[in-house]
Amino acid sequence: QLVESGGGLVQAGDSLRLSCTASGRTLTTYAMGWFRQAPGKEREFVAAFSVVIGTLLSDSVKGRFTFSRDVAKNTVYLQMDNLKPEDTAVYYCAARNSIDRQTMMVPLRYDYWGQGTQVTVSS
Repeated sequence: QLVESGGGLVQAGDSLRLSCTASGRTLTTYAMGWFRQAPGKEREFVAAFSVVIGTLLSDSVKGRFTFSRDVAKNTVYLQMDNLKPEDTAVYYCAARNSIDRQTMMVPLRYDYWGQGTQVTVSS
């Protein structure tokens, strides 16, 4: 089970850090991803990480978002700086058993999902 936390309502330019903690699983054995879904839109890739591939970031968040993990806490993070209103969405943490650089950005290729946490950025 994956559990996200850290979402909230902030103003443009503010920062948030999302957390994703796993119960019953060791996150280091999986490739991890962050996705988001705004109302009326498809779920889109934000960031992904595996030890083999490293960190991948979507172009829309490069320079503003950072993926990190704390192995001892079995937790991954998404640090979001300089937030913009277009970042408003429900953010999901996901894990997958397989590692394939070509499909790390594809939601359907992930095996486990959290329930999501809402991020709202006001202008």
